[in-house]
Formats: sequence, C-alpha cells, structure tokens
Amino acid sequence: MADFLWTIYLGLLATASLAFLIKGKYKTKLSKIDFVVSIIPWIGLFGYVTETAILNPAAWKIIGVAAFVWDLTFTMLLKGYEGEEILDEMPVLARRIWMLATFAVMVGPLYYGLFRYAFG
Repeated sequence: MADFLWTIYLGLLATASLAFLIKGKYKTKLSKIDFVVSIIPWIGLFGYVTETAILNPAAWKIIGVAAFVWDLTFTMLLKGYEGEEILDEMPVLARRIWMLATFAVMVGPLYYGLFRYAFG
C-alpha cells in the first residue's frame, strides 16, 4: 500500500509541474531554474519508490541537501508571494508561517523519500 501511495504522490508532483510548464506559469528565469532543479529530486524519489539504484547514496546526500536548501530559499525568499490576493491582508510573519506550512505539506514527502533513499 505504501508503494502505491508513493507512486500517486510522485505522479501528482510530475502532473502539477508539467501542467504549470504547459500553461506557461514558469515566466521568470528563477522559476525556470527552479523547475530544472526540481527535476533532480524527483529522479531520486523515483529511484526510492521503484527501489532502483540511480547514482550512489553519497550523490543523493549532496543533491538532497542542496535541493532542499534551494526549495526552501526559493519558496520563502525568492518567489515573492507578497502580491498574491489570498495573502494580501496577512501580516508578514503569518504569511511566512503559512508558506512554511504549505511547503512542509507539499514537498515534505519528497524530501522524506529522498533522504530515505540517500541515507537508508
């Protein structure tokens, strides 16, 4: 059952990203870089889900930490959610907490699986 849920999660991540790509949502250079950087951890998660050795664990340790730092930095600092209507009336601290919680829910499983792949 767990493998099935991991496969669904992996599919949802890929589908959402491809939909954003097709709709042209990656408009800035940073968002395009983020898309490319995001592909690498997905490959690691794919290896974890399918129990396939892709690269060696040392490479995934480095990739996992670097991708996590990039994702967190991109989400919290670079993306600039300040102008979105849903967050307009929230104080800055509440926005950051909301963004961090959303980040944990959406990509937390990705990094959990990636770290299990690298360190497990």
